[in-house]
Amino acid sequence: MAKTRNPPRPSARDRPMICRGGPVCVTGLAVMQELSYSNCSRSHLLLDSAMLAILSALIPTFGLIVAGFALRHWRFLPDAFWPGAEKLTYFITFPALLFANTAKADLGSLPVTGIAIVILGTACAMAALTILAKPALQVSDAAFTSIFQGAIRPNTYIGLAVAAALLGERGLTVTALCVALIVPTVNVLSVLACSHWGDNNRKTGIISVLRDVIRNPLLMACVLGLVANASGLGLPPIAGPFLEILGRAALPIGLLAVGAGIDLQAARRAGGPVAASTLGKLALSPAIAIGLSLLLDMPPIDMAALAFYAGLPCSASAYVLARLMGGDAKMMASIITVHTLVAIATMPILAILLHAA
Repeated sequence: MAKTRNPPRPSARDRPMICRGGPVCVTGLAVMQELSYSNCSRSHLLLDSAMLAILSALIPTFGLIVAGFALRHWRFLPDAFWPGAEKLTYFITFPALLFANTAKADLGSLPVTGIAIVILGTACAMAALTILAKPALQVSDAAFTSIFQGAIRPNTYIGLAVAAALLGERGLTVTALCVALIVPTVNVLSVLACSHWGDNNRKTGIISVLRDVIRNPLLMACVLGLVANASGLGLPPIAGPFLEILGRAALPIGLLAVGAGIDLQAARRAGGPVAASTLGKLALSPAIAIGLSLLLDMPPIDMAALAFYAGLPCSASAYVLARLMGGDAKMMASIITVHTLVAIATMPILAILLHAA
């Protein structure tokens, strides 16, 4: 009987989900990919190893969220600490991370047009589907604005942490581009929805909306980083290392703040509309992103980054807008909390499904 040979090892171009981003690639999808091609006769063991690699990358990320909740619940830090931590993250550390990453990224290797089509197409599709589903949801107009925001607003803090853990520098850069594209889009859509359906009947002009969007520090950081990249300046010699060190504080502080904002009482108020919102944001949205990525033949690691970004839980900033513009703030709190808690399970499942595909 002829000796059975292992199938040839695919080239780097043909393998899905290979992370080429640097030291971070020793975990997550990079490791599970190398494991999956090491010996086909041990498929069950390798599947277990792949799952372990995914969980090893994601558990620290969500562990920080749990730690933030515990610190807030046990009042280890005064309540006054958390608003300051959120402000520091939003205005200083996350912009530093986004600027440094986009300024030094190899953007020429990215399918920027395809990324834009996938992530903006997913957001617009979710917005349209949510509006079409409004009669079936049987909620008040104010509650609908909260459901609408839950369908399209991603938590950038979690998105960048997951990309860094699983996808390396390239995945982090794709996620940063998603931030630059999605931040203005979802802000405009959310404000328009709240203006139309919110209880206070506040009418916000498009000029005012655009002014607020332009002032967003995350968007400004991405745009300035892209300008520095395109101009060839990149990261300046002294300011560059400073921003990179500052940016390292963004993910731990941001994730701790996400955990501190979890409201279990709000989660207990969750009902059918909140469940529908959770299913849509954490399952339907990434499915749309994957479908569009396949249609456009996106590189596997880019498709993974887009799917993860599309499947992120709702951002806490949605609560502020709901409260200011006549939305249902209590339902918004429930949506944010339930999304975040359920995402602890759905993000690893999504990673395993993407690997299996």
